[in-house]
Amino acid sequence: MQYFKDLFNTYNWEATLESIYAKTASHVESALQKEKLSIEDFKALISPAAKPFLEQMAQKSQEITKKRFGNTIQMYAPMYLSNECQNICTYCGFSMTNKIPRRTLTDTEILEEVAFLKRKGYDHILLVTGEANKTVGVAYLKNAISLIRAHFSNITIEVQPLDQDEYELLIHHGLYAVLVYQETYHRDEYKKHHPKGRKSNFDYRLDTPDRLGRAGIHKIGIGALFGLEDWRADSFFTALHLKYLQRTYWKTKYSISFPRLRPHSGGLQPKVEMTDADLVQLICAFRLFDEDVELSMSTRESEVFRNNIVTLGATSISAASKTNPGGYSVEPQSLEQFEISDERSTEDFVAMLKSKGLEVVWKDWEHFS
Repeated sequence: MQYFKDLFNTYNWEATLESIYAKTASHVESALQKEKLSIEDFKALISPAAKPFLEQMAQKSQEITKKRFGNTIQMYAPMYLSNECQNICTYCGFSMTNKIPRRTLTDTEILEEVAFLKRKGYDHILLVTGEANKTVGVAYLKNAISLIRAHFSNITIEVQPLDQDEYELLIHHGLYAVLVYQETYHRDEYKKHHPKGRKSNFDYRLDTPDRLGRAGIHKIGIGALFGLEDWRADSFFTALHLKYLQRTYWKTKYSISFPRLRPHSGGLQPKVEMTDADLVQLICAFRLFDEDVELSMSTRESEVFRNNIVTLGATSISAASKTNPGGYSVEPQSLEQFEISDERSTEDFVAMLKSKGLEVVWKDWEHFS
């Protein structure tokens, strides 16, 4: 049975990084002249050699995005169900070792959060939990999805990786998409940041999109947490992963997210800094690499950055996010997973989008009858 890790294991991290930094201006120019880019072209576009071409990349990215998606942008809202977690992760506020109030929403509290988000207009929901299989395992997730499926056009989850049959069960009950980030594709560094808990199993997490593809999920979201390792190598492996998944599970849609390390309780400083210009370069590189993939942007980023990126390549975005369970409607008693940067209200953010000539899409399509 084929898995991405079989391809991944043929690559060496240091050799890959070296090849990215060895790209020259001529490699970048060649990539920019092509309509269909190879993985080597993607390396060129994320290399330091591409920095002088950033304006050209941004213009081309904007043109491709407008051609493929029009003047639209999809809105979604994250809804945190629980901050219980059995993992130790060096970068996360929910880490088991952090002494914070823990909370898991009841059915009543879930519906209060739903009512709040529906009043704001949201129809695409992202359910988020810590990784605690006893507290927020499959039974809890199945109940939550069943509880809210009548209120949203599609439901996405970002939770602990599950087995194929467990994903099949949740799909049957209304699950539309799953986000699962590798955090870093550097095997040794991954172990340093995940010393305890089920998440410490690098291969099981790496195999998760394969299990999702076999389960028949409609959409898979992948990505890396920028700051744990060199963003260029992690981005290359994300792109490699994307192309493998598209070839193997061609009926499934895909999305890429771009989270940068943000402050949290007991925080971790980035090992490798990723500047705003670096992130713009990466987003444009992904758009040039794949005109169909959804590029998603959260409230981790600043107002100014988000104001600009919505016209350069992003196609899905959140606003006024709360990253603690019950953060929208229930009196907050638990710590946020990370600090957000863009704190504008949904109304103010939507007004900004419209001022840029963008049509806000709340409901993409009806997934269930």
